Amino acid sequence: MAVKFNVVQRGNPAKPLEPKKFYPSITSSGRKTMRQLAAQISQISTVSSVDTMAVLEALLTLIPQELMAGNIVELGDFGNFWLKANSEGANDTNSVRSGQITTLLPRFNAGKEFKRVLASVDFEKV
Repeated sequence: MAVKFNVVQRGNPAKPLEPKKFYPSITSSGRKTMRQLAAQISQISTVSSVDTMAVLEALLTLIPQELMAGNIVELGDFGNFWLKANSEGANDTNSVRSGQITTLLPRFNAGKEFKRVLASVDFEKV
C-alpha cells in the first residue's frame, strides 16, 4: 500500500523574492470513521464491533481527562500524548500568570512500532 502525494508550489514566506519551489504534498485517500475501525478490529479479533466501540469511546473520554490532570498518556508502541502550551513572556518570575497561556494543544509522539511501520511506507506520485 502506497501513500499518495501530489506536487505543490510554495514560496518561502521569510524570503518572498526568492523563486518558488515545488514540493511533494501528501494527499488523502479517504477517511475512516471510528465505527469502520471498530468493524475492522472485530474482523481480526474475538471482540465484537460494539464492544470495540465502547472501549474506543472510553479511551477517547479518558485521554483528555488525563491530559487535563497533567499526565502524559503512554500508549505503548503506539505512542504518547501530552499537552503543549504557547504563552506570552513576562519580565520576571513573579509576573508569570496563567492568563499568559494563549493556546493549549495536544501533542503526539509516535512509539517504536508506529515509527517502524511509517519507515516502511512507499510513496506514489498522483
